Amino acid sequence: METVGILAAVFSALFMGTIGIFSKLTGLSSETVTFCRLFFGAGFMGLFLLCIGRVQCLRQWPSWLVLINGGMLAGFIIFYVQAMNFTTMANAIMLVYLAPVAASLFAHLFLGEKLSWSGLLLICSALFGFAMMMEFTIDMQGGSDHLLGIGCGLVSMVAYAAFILLNRIVKTDIHVYTRTFYQLLAGAAVMLPLLALDPPTISPVNWLWMIGTGFLPGFLAIFCAVMALSRLPAATFGTLAYVEPVAVVIFGWVLFNETLSPLQMGGCAVIIFSGIIQAYLSSRQKQSKV
Repeated sequence: METVGILAAVFSALFMGTIGIFSKLTGLSSETVTFCRLFFGAGFMGLFLLCIGRVQCLRQWPSWLVLINGGMLAGFIIFYVQAMNFTTMANAIMLVYLAPVAASLFAHLFLGEKLSWSGLLLICSALFGFAMMMEFTIDMQGGSDHLLGIGCGLVSMVAYAAFILLNRIVKTDIHVYTRTFYQLLAGAAVMLPLLALDPPTISPVNWLWMIGTGFLPGFLAIFCAVMALSRLPAATFGTLAYVEPVAVVIFGWVLFNETLSPLQMGGCAVIIFSGIIQAYLSSRQKQSKV
C-alpha cells in the first residue's frame, strides 16, 4: 500500500505539471481553465466509475469536509494563477510551494504524524532544490499589484496546505472514489459563478484541449493525489510533491524550447534525489512496523 501511495504521489505531481501546457496552448482565462479542469475531471471520474461498475460510490455522502476541500482545491488553483498575474511567476511559485512544508509541520504538531529529523531534512532539501530551480530569485518590486500578488500567493499556499491536510483527516470509510468525484465537482461549483460573470468564447479546438485538461491535470492528477494522501503521511507526500515543478521545467524544455541553466538542472537533481530517499525511508518504516 505504501508503494501504491508513493507511485500515486509521483504521478499526481507529473499530471499536475501538465496544466501549464494546456493553459499556454489555449490562451483562455484562468477561470475557464480551472472550471474545465475540475468539471470535466468530475465527468471523467464518473465515467471511470461507470466503466468499473462502482457507480454506487457516488451514492455515498462524501461529508462536508470533502465538499469544503473541493473549495480548497479551486481556491488553490485560481489564487495561484492570479498571483502570477499580479507579481512575478517566481514569487508566486515560491509562495505556493511552501504549502507542503507548512502541511508537514502542521501534521507533526496537531495530527500526530511525527516528523523525523531525516524527513525534515529531506523536505528542506527538496525546498532547496526548488530554490535552485528558481535560481534563488525573489523579485521584491514595489507597487500595489505586487503586494496583491503576494497576498494571492499566500492564500493559494494556505488553500493547498488545507487540501493536503483535509484529505489526511477524512474518515477512512469514505471511499477514495467518492472523495475524488465530489472534490472535483465541488471545486467546479465554486468556479461556476466566476465563469458566469464573463462567459468565455471557446473554439472547437480549444474545447478539445479543455477536455484534455479535465483528463490529465483534472481527473488523473486529483485522483492520484487523493489516493496518495489516503496512504501517505503529509511529510512524504509533501516531499514527493516537488516533482511537479521538475515536471513543469522539463515540459517547458521539451515542448516549448525553454532553456535550462546548470543551476536549474542541479535543482531538478536535488529534488528527484530527495524524493527517492524519502520514498525509500517511508517504505523501510512501513516494513519495520509490519
